[in-house]
Amino acid sequence: MGRYVIRRLLQMIPVFIGATLLIFLMVNVMGDPIAGLCGDKQCDPATAAQLKKEFGLDKPVWQQYLTYMGNVFTGDFGTAFNGQEVTELMASAFPVTIRLTIVAIVFEIVIGIALGVVTGLRRGRPVDTGVLLLTLVVISVPTFVTGLVLQLLFGVEWGWIKPSVSPDAAFGELIVPGLVLASVSLAYVTRLTRTSIAENKRSDYVRTAVAKGLPRRRVITKHLLRNSLIPVVTFIGTDIGALMGGAIVTERIFNIHGVGFQLYQGILRQSTQTVVGFVTVLVLVFLVANLLVDLLYAVLDPRIRYA
Repeated sequence: MGRYVIRRLLQMIPVFIGATLLIFLMVNVMGDPIAGLCGDKQCDPATAAQLKKEFGLDKPVWQQYLTYMGNVFTGDFGTAFNGQEVTELMASAFPVTIRLTIVAIVFEIVIGIALGVVTGLRRGRPVDTGVLLLTLVVISVPTFVTGLVLQLLFGVEWGWIKPSVSPDAAFGELIVPGLVLASVSLAYVTRLTRTSIAENKRSDYVRTAVAKGLPRRRVITKHLLRNSLIPVVTFIGTDIGALMGGAIVTERIFNIHGVGFQLYQGILRQSTQTVVGFVTVLVLVFLVANLLVDLLYAVLDPRIRYA
């Protein structure tokens, strides 16, 4: 196991460098960030040259990347064009998005897996058909439509929640935004769990457990569910980074100042340091989440061993 973890950590290095280089190059071709600093008026040549020198934009792109990566390894993610340190933006944005992601993941695990188990055990019955239709509707409706409808109903019409989340963004205020963020993923988790349960229900080890006279609950929880969760865990593990980076729409609807909000502002203002800094951390989240998912396989299925 230890050798496997070390090998995976070493494999993360080129992936991390390649991903950050790609993002750095993509952000640098979005346009001229100096033009965005001057507003509607064009910067005069002297001011533009001074700003480019101040932010290191007068150097070749490859040299900018090497300088940036060297600073990242010392904990310096640069300075946004508004003069605020990117690490300060991260310190205020990531805790909010982490809480929002936790709420979304809880919805996926509790509701998604529960519905998947119920429909998988009752495949072809009315409850299975109803859940399949419901998940199809959820997947078909764009997230911004779901968010706006729930905000209108719960926040404006019925007054159950505040239409906009406060700056503190406590867990209680993030329940509805978390449900909106998790809606599409929850539907996929339900369908994935249902398919996995229905397939493994016909396996030999399940028939053997039933033939031995084991209680139905033990057969489902210890044998059927445990083996069926491997593809579900894979999806949820990769979805963690996707939820944190893809929360732009949800955070805009509910006025949540998290990672999505800061990424949107960075792209809008063409702030290279902000966008690349946040995406760099999200790349690390993706890599670590994938490693944890691989290690969790051995917990779910004892037959899996890593050399």
